[in-house]
Amino acid sequence: MSVTLVLVQILNGLQLGVLLFLIAAGLTLVFGVMDFINLAHGVQYMLGAYLAVAFFGLTGNFLAALMLALLAALAFGLLLEFLVFRHLYDRDHLDQVVATFGIILLLNHGVRLLWGAAPLTLPVPEALTGTVVLMNGLLYPVWRIVIIATGLAVAGGLYVLVTYTRIGMLVRAGATHARVVSALGVNIERLFMIVFGFGTMLAAFAGIMIAPINSVEPGMGDNILILAFVVIVIGGIGSIRGAFIAALLIGLVDTLGRSFSVDILRLMMGPSPARMAGPAIASMLIYVLMAVVLYLRPAGLFPAKGR
Repeated sequence: MSVTLVLVQILNGLQLGVLLFLIAAGLTLVFGVMDFINLAHGVQYMLGAYLAVAFFGLTGNFLAALMLALLAALAFGLLLEFLVFRHLYDRDHLDQVVATFGIILLLNHGVRLLWGAAPLTLPVPEALTGTVVLMNGLLYPVWRIVIIATGLAVAGGLYVLVTYTRIGMLVRAGATHARVVSALGVNIERLFMIVFGFGTMLAAFAGIMIAPINSVEPGMGDNILILAFVVIVIGGIGSIRGAFIAALLIGLVDTLGRSFSVDILRLMMGPSPARMAGPAIASMLIYVLMAVVLYLRPAGLFPAKGR
């Protein structure tokens, strides 16, 4: 276990963490403000990646594909909110889960019909290919650094937006006292639409940024959605700060656990049992972490005030 390998995996964990934050931020706002369980949030991540691939094929320019994909994902998300989701806000959580799970199945099948089941790829922008020397003996892909940097920049911008703007004030108030906000004359439906649309764009942005690294394929948002729910449970429902810290924590725990669990177990048992037990233990680490956090702080690490 070399120092260089540890540093690389820490960077990989940070990259996973910022991607989880981009998805979980929208999810925690929708859940915290609207009390709406949207299982279909993960397909917005998938849809962003597919739309970027499609628009890159039309324009041949990554930046143009990024902007067009974000606008298209926003439009599609708002259309879903208008046609389906707003009719579920007053229903119980079971109805929301069943309906949004149906949307997952519909959209996963839809992308298979439009783009096929074969994995697609999105090229890395030519100016951002290659690697950069971070220290002696440590090379790291430029695009992964871009993902980390843009994710941190979005997190900072989102913090300013939620903390210091009128929209942010309404979102924070709606996360704890939605009825009071509505009684004060705020158009709660418009607020819900803004929150939902913003969350959709964040998820789509995460899908676009990861598309040059991972394959773009149907169902790619399903596993990431599970991790996003773990993030908001650990961080605290409705809390952007909690989502950010929990996302980085989960990204590091998951990446380092999968990379070094076998090596650590070899210190306590033979090589063969370590190889068998290591992957199984690594896959459970984030859920063990969630159980510990819920035992110590049932509302999460940084729950929204009033919860």
